Amino acid sequence: MDIAVLLGEELGIRPEQVRSVMDLLADGCTIPFIARYRKEATGGLDDGQLRTLEARLDYLQRLEARKQEVAAAVEEAGALTAQLRQALAQATTLQRVEDLYKPFKKTRATRASKARDAGLGPLAAQMRAQGAPPCDPLAVAARFARAGSAFATPQEALQGAADIVAEEVANHPDATEELRGFVQRTGSIVAKGVGEEAQRDFAPYVDFSEPLRRIPGHRVLALNRGETEGKLRVTVSADEAEAVQRLERRFLRGRSPWRDVMEAAIRDGYKRLAAPALARDARNQLTAQAQADAMNVFAKNTEALLRQRPVKGARIIALDPGYRTGCKVAVLDEYGQLLAHGTVFPTPPRNQVEETKRALAQWADRFAVNTIVVGNGTASRETEEVVAQFVAEYHRPVEYTIVNEAGASVYSASEVAAREHPDLDVTTRGALSLGRRLQDPLAELVKIPPQSIGVGQYQHDMDQKQLAHTLEGVVERVVNQVGADLNTASASLLSYIAGITPAVAANIVAYRQEKGPFTSRTQLKKVPKLGPKAFQNCAGFLRINGGKEPLDATGVHPESYGVARQVLALAGVPTTEVARGGVPGLRQRLGNMVALSRQLEVGLPTLCDIVAELEKPGRDPRDDAPAPVFSRAVLSVDDLAPGLSLVGTVRNVVDFGAFVDIGVKQDGLVHISKMADGFVKHPMDVVSVGDTVTVWVEAVDKDRGRISLSMVEPR
Repeated sequence: MDIAVLLGEELGIRPEQVRSVMDLLADGCTIPFIARYRKEATGGLDDGQLRTLEARLDYLQRLEARKQEVAAAVEEAGALTAQLRQALAQATTLQRVEDLYKPFKKTRATRASKARDAGLGPLAAQMRAQGAPPCDPLAVAARFARAGSAFATPQEALQGAADIVAEEVANHPDATEELRGFVQRTGSIVAKGVGEEAQRDFAPYVDFSEPLRRIPGHRVLALNRGETEGKLRVTVSADEAEAVQRLERRFLRGRSPWRDVMEAAIRDGYKRLAAPALARDARNQLTAQAQADAMNVFAKNTEALLRQRPVKGARIIALDPGYRTGCKVAVLDEYGQLLAHGTVFPTPPRNQVEETKRALAQWADRFAVNTIVVGNGTASRETEEVVAQFVAEYHRPVEYTIVNEAGASVYSASEVAAREHPDLDVTTRGALSLGRRLQDPLAELVKIPPQSIGVGQYQHDMDQKQLAHTLEGVVERVVNQVGADLNTASASLLSYIAGITPAVAANIVAYRQEKGPFTSRTQLKKVPKLGPKAFQNCAGFLRINGGKEPLDATGVHPESYGVARQVLALAGVPTTEVARGGVPGLRQRLGNMVALSRQLEVGLPTLCDIVAELEKPGRDPRDDAPAPVFSRAVLSVDDLAPGLSLVGTVRNVVDFGAFVDIGVKQDGLVHISKMADGFVKHPMDVVSVGDTVTVWVEAVDKDRGRISLSMVEPR
């Protein structure tokens, strides 16, 4: 199998592009580096295409390795035929390879293996051949009966041979492939409730059936969870009669003396052996697809969250709300440095509202605070009421906003937080993190395992290793697209830069603490364990502002500095202009870019990227994201009524809709059917995490704490 050709066909790209990517990956280049700085080699494949290619390449390489393993195992058993070798060569999935291997795989003792061990294989072969000469199967079986064994009578011997045939029918790779497709096309997944708790926790599924081909992923994961918790009994239903008929058409040879026993063996092979395996396969495939879809949703939500716009110039009072232990407070300057911290008690049981307002005023006066941040967890609603009163009464403009605190407790108790702030208690670290999330969401959220950020569905039911790998790829993509300041980035942020491991990130921080700020990208080569390949991968994504080399503040890779200087010289612009905010209109000054790329002997995509960087050095793509919603009116569920229009922030997007923070204690749900006038295939086609949206209240269920919203204006 030519992997490059196969991948090219799958992904709709040229085999040459695939081979270039394979060579670059083998040479130690990272996906972000290839996507950004090797566009000519890949034909302009973007980060997403490259990651898809990498994942499929890994699968196909594992497939080829498994084919070799299976061929070797079957050959060692003396059973590798030319037909099987060809079938293995043509297999395009690991499932097909395992189907081909199954008849030869050594398993635990079965009814069929015991019959084979007793010498009934020839009788089974005669039964399967269904010879035409008249004979009495019992008379033939009598020759194989052995007194004192489990097959002492002709009937027992015949049944043993039938068990062998049943297993061969169930293990036949082509029959398995046909039946697997049949079950997945026509079967249904069925659930029944178990116990009283099922009605409470899984009411929609206590008496449930849906075709396998139509059930959406979030329902698959819900059924799996109910089954795991012992509250649902989940099965796969398929047309047994039709399945058996398909097997009979494959294995029966017209009328023969063996027909009755063959029919019985085929029915037994399907019902006892094939059907349970096919049901497992169907459930596994549903679960794998559901998890893949859920991970895709999780990945897109995480990316949207990481791409939230930084709030520059915010001097912040951050409050992490609580009841008995009070609200922890952290005061930060516009660079995220801690200025002061403390605790206030505006919520029950103390209700120190006026004391809290005075404390807020003192901090705001002393540190010129212009923004207050409130976490959206426990006691957020009561804390927000007090903050809103303070903002209305304070003598100069201050605005406030709510910040999603998902994962803040994970960070505050982590080793990263302990290293950053060893003198602060866990709760104060949490408040500090909330404030920094507003100032620079990306820089703060990279300190938290991405699966703890809280934007997804059924995350604990997924393969955690695969989820972590997927989300780490998302974080890596966003971090490298944004870039990082080499002299201010944390080790957590640096560890996501292409080519930099956590150990090297720690070494970079240690180097600048010992030697002082970096003044040149070339100094990276002096960092322990940061070798030439790591430098090639990371250099273009790390910025140095105010260094010796103005181009170090841009996304231009050091390998292209010569071209960048030639471009500036042709435009009559000194390199120092780059450090003063860039060279607006540079592309217009240069004229025909195609001709220029030939003149400079550089690829057109690379030249265009260089010019774009020189025009706007270090442009932050997050500046295009919507701004946070500030100073919302404080509401309670009692204030909500059908038809009320509100502005909210999308906190999470799932398969069936989006959860929107509208300023009350719990988020409201906009069901997918209420997101637009027309058909919506997936909520992500309409909204992303962090979006500001206008919604209308549809219904409020106070007892269950549920708010139904619509993005379609009532008529």
